[in-house]
Amino acid sequence: MDPAQAFAAICLAAVGCDGQLGRDEAHALRAQLEYRSPFSTSSEQEMGELFDQLLTQLRGQGWEDLISQAIPALNHSQRETVLALAAHLVRADRQVQPIEESFLQQLSQQLDLPSARADQILEVVALLHRDALA
Repeated sequence: MDPAQAFAAICLAAVGCDGQLGRDEAHALRAQLEYRSPFSTSSEQEMGELFDQLLTQLRGQGWEDLISQAIPALNHSQRETVLALAAHLVRADRQVQPIEESFLQQLSQQLDLPSARADQILEVVALLHRDALA
C-alpha cells in the first residue's frame, strides 16, 4: 500500500468503523480528500476504483486490519494529519458513537505518536466540532 492509499484507507475506516457509511460522512470524506495531493488530480474513475478496492478490504477484513496494513506506509507527519482527519470525519454526522471513540483511541495508539501529541490532536478536533453557541 502506498501512502496515498494508506491515507485514504484510514479515512475510509474512520467513516465506516461504526458499520455505516452515511451520506454526510461520505460527502465529508470526499471533500477532505479532493483538495489533497494526489487526489486533487485523480479522475472520477481512479477515485472510484480506489474506494471500491478499499471498501472491499474494509468489508472483508474489518477496519482493524485495514488500518494495520495502512499505518506502515505513512511517515510521522502523515500520521499526525490522518489522525486529525479521522477525528474530523467521525464527527461528520454530528454523532460520535462509542465504537467511533474506540476507533480513534486504537488508531492513535497504533500510529505510534507520542500519547500527549495524539491526545492534543483529538482534543483540538473535538473543540472544533463543539457547538459552543448552542
